[in-house]
Amino acid sequence: MEFDEWEPVYEAIRRDFGYDRTGDERARDVLASVTGPFDLDRLSAIEDATVAIAGAGPSLDSERDLDRAAGADVVVAASTAADVLEDRGLGVDCLVTDLDKNPETVVRFTDRGTPVAVHAHGDNVPAVQAVVPDCDDAYVLPTTQVAPAGPVRNFGGFTDGDRAAFLADHLGADRLVFVGWDLDDPSVDPVKAQKLGWAERLLYWLETRRGDRFDLLDGCRDGIDASALPIE
Repeated sequence: MEFDEWEPVYEAIRRDFGYDRTGDERARDVLASVTGPFDLDRLSAIEDATVAIAGAGPSLDSERDLDRAAGADVVVAASTAADVLEDRGLGVDCLVTDLDKNPETVVRFTDRGTPVAVHAHGDNVPAVQAVVPDCDDAYVLPTTQVAPAGPVRNFGGFTDGDRAAFLADHLGADRLVFVGWDLDDPSVDPVKAQKLGWAERLLYWLETRRGDRFDLLDGCRDGIDASALPIE
C-alpha cells in the first residue's frame, strides 16, 4: 500500500469523524521522536503464511475462533485480543495497538522480543509519550495514518484490527483468517459502531485488492458502501 493510494480513503475517514489532520501529523512526529526504524525482517514469518487476524470481539473466546487461531501459522492480534489469546495458552506473533487499553502488555511484549505495531493518531499523544519510551525499541514498529515520515510507516488501515490485516498483506501473507471479529456487535457505542463500519469497508477493499474473499464479509458485501474506496 503506497500512501498516495491510501490518502483519499484517509481523507474520507477524517471527514466522516471530524478528525484534524494536523493532529495526526503531530502524533506521528511525536512517535518518530521516541522510537527508531523497525526491521521488518522480524516479521518475515508472515510471508506466504496463513495468518490469523485476531480482533478483540466477544467471539474470540469461542471454541471455533480459538481453534482457528491455533491452526494458523502466525497470529497478529489487535489490542486486547492479545491478552485473551495468551490467557487461553495461544501464542501471539505481533500486536497491533493504538495504546488505548493495554499498555502493560505492549511493554511486556517488546521486552520479550515480540513485535508491536504502535499507532499514533491525534488522540493518543500522551499515551505514546508515556508508553513507548518504556519499550524495547527494536521491537516497536511505529505507524501512522497520515504520510509516513522518518521511522514511522503507513501500511493502510484505520482500526487496530483492519490495520493488522493490511500489515499482514503488506508482508506477503498467503491467507488471512479472521477470528474475534464482531462487525455487528450490538453492545458497542455509536462511535465504535461507526469505526466498525469503516473496518468492514476497508476489509472489503483489501480483499478486492488481493483478489480474495474474506469469510467474515459473507452475507454483507452487497450492503457495503464502497463509494470512498478506489475500487475499479
